[in-house]
Amino acid sequence: MKILVIRYRFIGDTILTVPFLRNLRKAYPDAQIDMLVGPVSGEVLTDCPYIDNLIVFDTTRKFKYENTKQEKRSFFSYVSLLKNQKYDKAYVLKRSFSSAALAFLAGIKERIGFDTEHRGIFLTKRVPYVKNRHEVECFLDILRADNISVSDNYLENWVNEASENKINGLFKELNITNGKKVLIHATSGNIFKQWPLEYFAKLVKYLSNEKNVQVFYTGTANDARVYDQIHSLIEEDLVIKPVNLCGKLSLSESTALINKMNFAVGSDSGTLHIAASLNIPVVGIYGPMNPAKWQAWGNIHTPLYSDLSCVPCELSKKCPRDIACLKNITPDKVIEKISDHFFS
Repeated sequence: MKILVIRYRFIGDTILTVPFLRNLRKAYPDAQIDMLVGPVSGEVLTDCPYIDNLIVFDTTRKFKYENTKQEKRSFFSYVSLLKNQKYDKAYVLKRSFSSAALAFLAGIKERIGFDTEHRGIFLTKRVPYVKNRHEVECFLDILRADNISVSDNYLENWVNEASENKINGLFKELNITNGKKVLIHATSGNIFKQWPLEYFAKLVKYLSNEKNVQVFYTGTANDARVYDQIHSLIEEDLVIKPVNLCGKLSLSESTALINKMNFAVGSDSGTLHIAASLNIPVVGIYGPMNPAKWQAWGNIHTPLYSDLSCVPCELSKKCPRDIACLKNITPDKVIEKISDHFFS
């Protein structure tokens, strides 16, 4: 049997498919399981043992981390490519109209996916999408709807040897000791999900000057400027200078870096999901999106969000309250949680 899984775009959404992929492989140990993934974001599954082939779906440069040097292709070139592969079944984990149309036009006989975006006509089995259910469980609902047993739902990730060696060498070069190491992640795919930079400045100062913690930053080259802005808001010298690795690491190398952290703190982003997949405790700061669906998956993590009547708005309209959902989560509240969990 040949199976295609479709979930391209967004780092966090991609890593959240791992429990689905593991249970799918248990059900079909001898099948060829391929996955259609986005450029860059799909790299989080490079070392996943449950997939035979990754197919990069590269038709747009809409999102900042999709700016690769590869030549983008047309939608219909992928229709032709997938049709030639003669897949028996497709699981369409992406919720867009076009993703279901892609599986239909590729002539895949069985097409199971969420009944969203008026795309049910393209699916042979429609699965309800539950808005207040975590995305991990929503993906697993697709397997359940296809009468496949789900035996577990935990996240996992894999650090390859080359990336591990790169980070070990970097730590040696920077003379990083065995003290506490923390990832601070201030950016997100949408700026309206980002905690205020002045709040991050107070958090970095607390970690560096009061707790003697080695702070790390990772992200795209453009993200480096965000951390420069954070440092410009800190009016005194830091005892331990943070290490800014934005633009200097591949996604695999960033994963190896995160794997060495004691914990991670940051805005709602794919990076927090990577940390959770490595079993690194996460203090996540959630604003307009639904934390029940998007918070770090696992019981070792701490989601922080505002109890406002407008939460979650899912960024469906311009905020009339100046992102109060994020601003109400003060640095003191975050510091209190960090102190309780990691320094008590």
